[in-house]
Amino acid sequence: MKIIYAFLLAGLLLPGVAALAQKVAPAGLELYSLRNQFASDVPGTMAKVKQMGFREVEVAGTYGLSFGDFRKLLDANGLKAIGIEASFEDLEGNVPKVLSEAKALGAKYVICFWIPHPGDMFMLHNADQAIDVFNTAGKLLAQNGISLCYHTHGYEFQTYNDGTFFDYLAENFDPKSVNFEMDVFWVKSPGYDPVALLQKYPKRFPLMHLKDRKPGTPDSNTGKADLESNVVLGQGDVGIAAIMKQAKKSGVKHFFIEDESSRALEQIPQSLTFLSGLK
Repeated sequence: MKIIYAFLLAGLLLPGVAALAQKVAPAGLELYSLRNQFASDVPGTMAKVKQMGFREVEVAGTYGLSFGDFRKLLDANGLKAIGIEASFEDLEGNVPKVLSEAKALGAKYVICFWIPHPGDMFMLHNADQAIDVFNTAGKLLAQNGISLCYHTHGYEFQTYNDGTFFDYLAENFDPKSVNFEMDVFWVKSPGYDPVALLQKYPKRFPLMHLKDRKPGTPDSNTGKADLESNVVLGQGDVGIAAIMKQAKKSGVKHFFIEDESSRALEQIPQSLTFLSGLK
């Protein structure tokens, strides 16, 4: 009788337990999206990230906390740091620092978000410098189990020879240690198709930033754009649904919502709803 009672009780409780179970987000979050909130309340904002269902994050800054304390806060909220930002300058001159920070957070990827260049024009010598720095740093990081990715920002799609500087970078980065994080917004911004780029360079984009753009936003290949043009995923002109269909076929392993607008806290849950509804 005790066994039967236990099963009956479990049957009564299970619906309630299921209702309390938190739905896991279909993508990770680039924490930079909530930089304004983190600036005023790190623990509270981290709790919000957890409440929205996120389990994977990218880290761009620790908001005054040590890397050890930030890691404890991530762990306490069930969040895994997949990637961490590193500056071009540190990759060029202080790889041990980059490695130490990545290991402190338990991250397996290091991402550089910008190649220094004067003004809006990206030049061959800027690309060549990046190739040298990334291949050297990437090899050192790879020897320690860390993968280096470069995050596209639009200016790489300026014309070079019969293609673009992106093509030049992709041809000259050592794929064993240096690959890319595709920010779909910054591929669309200079007028390129993220799906076509994924098809052209399979397995070169292990990471992806999901970000949509308000229809009618002018194209730009300078790496500059109005942050308020970031809209809820699926409401813009980037083509998120088609990108998601292609991305996994092309080897994307981790997806991160990034919303740089002032409405990020309100828009992110709506973006999660959109992603959850994709088939």
